[in-house]
This record gives sequence, C-alpha cells and structure tokens, in this order.
Amino acid sequence: MKTEIGYLRRKWVNRLMLGVSGAGAGVGMLLLALILGYTLAQGIAYLNLDLLTQAARPAGEAGAGMRDEIIGTFLLVALASMLALPVGLLAGIFLSDFASERTASAVRFAADILAGVPSIVVGVFVYAIVVRPLHSYSALAGGVALAVIMVPIVARTTEESLRLVPNSMREAALALGITRWRAVTGVVVPGALTGIVTGVMLAVARIAGETAPLLFTSFGSYFGFQGLLKPIGALPLSIYRYALSAYADQNQLAWAGAFLLVLLVLGISMLVRWLSHRRR
Repeated sequence: MKTEIGYLRRKWVNRLMLGVSGAGAGVGMLLLALILGYTLAQGIAYLNLDLLTQAARPAGEAGAGMRDEIIGTFLLVALASMLALPVGLLAGIFLSDFASERTASAVRFAADILAGVPSIVVGVFVYAIVVRPLHSYSALAGGVALAVIMVPIVARTTEESLRLVPNSMREAALALGITRWRAVTGVVVPGALTGIVTGVMLAVARIAGETAPLLFTSFGSYFGFQGLLKPIGALPLSIYRYALSAYADQNQLAWAGAFLLVLLVLGISMLVRWLSHRRR
C-alpha cells in the first residue's frame, strides 16, 4: 500500500513539475512574441525602404530614415570586435591551456566580475579615459566601451570551448614533437572553432543593443560617419532619443528602429543556435 501511494505521489509530482516547466517555457516564448508583435504594430508605418536608405530628417518631414544610424551600429560593432577579439581569444587560450590553477581562478573571477559590471559604469569609465583626454565624443570611444563589455564574454566562452576538446588530441599533437603553443593553435583551436565562433556571436548580440555606454562615448550624430575621432550615430541612441521626442512621427520611427534592432539580435541568436546544432 505504501509503495503504491509513493508511486502515485512521484507520478503526480513529476507531472506537476513537467507542467510548471512547460508553462515557464511558454511564458518565455509568449514574451518574445509580444515584444516582436508590439514593436511591429507600433512601427509598421515606418517599416519601408526609406527606413534603410534615407538619412534622418527634421520632425514632420516625410521620408525620414535611419540609414546612418544602421551604418553606425555596424561600424561600432566592427570596431569593438577588432579591439576585443584578440584580447578575449588570447585570454581564453591562456586560461584553458597555459595558466596555473591559481592564476586561472583569479583571471576567471576578474572576467566574471567585469562581465557583471553595469554597462553605464563602463560608459563612464571610458568617458574618463578616452573622451575627456581627446576632448570629444567619438566612434573610437564607443568602440572601446563596447569592447570592454565584449572581452570577458569572449574570454570565458573561448575557454569553455577549448576545455571541451579531448586531452587525447593535445597529447597526440605533442607526441609529434611540436611545441605546446603550436599544438594549441594548430590542433586544439580548430577543434573548438565552432564553439568559439558561437561565443563571439553571442558577444556581438550582447553589445549590438547597448545604449548606456554610447551616451557617454559616441554620443550620436545626424551627419553619418565623419571619422573615428568624431561622434557617430547608432540605432540604440536614435531609438532612445526618438522615443522621448514630443513628435508622433519620431515616436513611430523609434518603434521601427526598435523592431530592426530586435530582428538583428534575433538573427544573430538564430545563427548561434544553428552553429551550436551543427557542433552537436
């Protein structure tokens, strides 16, 4: 009797937890659908070719777009990637294959703390070390701020990907008589390349929508890219400013830009999922 009661109890608890888990997954999917649907509904009036091909215009003027802001977003992400990827990848390789346990633990702790620092604090920090000495907001400062956010993500995902490579591959490479560094770069890194690329794409998705650090660094501009040492516009900055505007057409433009930004992050996330599936 007790055995049967225990079996029924476990059975219903299992069903309850499966139901709760399914409900949680459903809520997550529902939130994504609501975000996409609401941003699309609010900005659908401005979802046209002009949004991608035309520059910003004064409020009330027809044909306004976000061409320069879209280009600025891609330029900032590219600049941040150029600055962050070498540092993050080398840090991940060092943690995985060369650091002692004590050193690796300290570096991991520092990377985790840096990854958790609020982005607005990163913006203030880069403002102090880049913007003030140069006496100007700039694309360079924005790229540096985004790179600081990107480095710990790339470092930790690179380390985890490299640690998944079987030690037998390392031993086989070393048995051929090559140096340890050559074994890592020629055998271990190619074996973990899919995971490393996945981590890089996650980092890019993380920084693509950042607004707070850009307020203190690149600041925004309506004149397109004028050089690395000049202010530059970006989608998150324009969304923030248009959303606070008193003009209805700029509010709708902000929603259209938000939908574009969500689609960008969603596309990157889908690419990451595809790479992860291919890796498995």
